[in-house]
Amino acid sequence: MRVSRELPLEKLGPLGCGVQTGAGAVLNVLRPPVGSSIAVFGAGAVGLSAVMAAIVAGCTTIIALDVKASRLALARELGATHTLNPAEVDVVDAIRQISGGGVDYALDTSGAGSPAVVSQAVESLATLGTCGLVGGAPAGMELTLQHWTLFWGRSVRGIIQGDSNPDLFIPALIALHAQGRFPFDRLLAFYPLHEINEAAAASVEGHVVKPVIRMSSPAT
Repeated sequence: MRVSRELPLEKLGPLGCGVQTGAGAVLNVLRPPVGSSIAVFGAGAVGLSAVMAAIVAGCTTIIALDVKASRLALARELGATHTLNPAEVDVVDAIRQISGGGVDYALDTSGAGSPAVVSQAVESLATLGTCGLVGGAPAGMELTLQHWTLFWGRSVRGIIQGDSNPDLFIPALIALHAQGRFPFDRLLAFYPLHEINEAAAASVEGHVVKPVIRMSSPAT
């Protein structure tokens, strides 16, 4: 797709993958109504994009989960109403307490491909709730859910690239950003090509959410 030549291209690259995946999972697939609740498992680029999209959708309870304190802090700055560290709390119990019995929607963006995380996401749902899966999983990994978990009208939905039409959805995200409603640039940190190893390390350590490598300095 083409974008305006006036837009900063170094900021737009992440829209084509992680950002549109997280935002699209919420806005295109889950489509939470105003006043609903959502738990986002993983506060990386995909998860934080989902948090921002949940705000756009009008969710009033937005729970972000991650083991990195810095990412949870950023999630709160971006609008998450609650944050949880799975290493410190019983995730399902904590979500049920916050939401009054379970969330309407859950989204696994953790990227761990962990059956345990998916199980927690599904079990945190209220009756008739929906869980979306965008986290990566190794080939051949099996997922097992107890029958009672789905018995209460819950559903699980696989999502790829936010089920987006990039020609339509990316311009929509750019428009939301211009309105100050989708500040995805808060996720970005820029590195020259010769610091690519530092960028990768900063991402792994949780100091940076979305490192962007640029070949040269942007035009001023």
